[in-house]
Amino acid sequence: MENKDTISLLQECDAGTKMAVSSIDETLEKIQNSDLKKILTDSKEEHLKLGDEIHTLLTKHGGMYKEPNAVAKGMSWIKTNVMLGLDESDQTVASLITDGCDMGIKSLQTYLNEYENADHISKGICKKLISVEEKLNKELRAYL
Repeated sequence: MENKDTISLLQECDAGTKMAVSSIDETLEKIQNSDLKKILTDSKEEHLKLGDEIHTLLTKHGGMYKEPNAVAKGMSWIKTNVMLGLDESDQTVASLITDGCDMGIKSLQTYLNEYENADHISKGICKKLISVEEKLNKELRAYL
């Protein structure tokens, strides 16, 4: 069942990169601090690059791309817009994105454990995505 676990893990990583890019896009125009904007822009690029790698691997394994869960994406959109409607500060953006990072890290680690028979390359890309989320989370602490 290695192939099934590999595809499933890659699909969850695919959905995760798309969710991260979407969340960053929703907040970029609200940011005042140029350093914070650069951190988020760079992280968006890292997520897009990983997404491309994931798509290549999914195609290689015959898997389909996966969109983020519609309910989760909708709830994220609502939370982001309500919070930014109340306070358009860089601190609010940093708080929203760090919350997303925390959820992403937790979800990805769960999938890494669940799809234990995934191949080493797919596990490696999942770990790399977790690392990107942890890095962003750490960089945003200065803006909280």
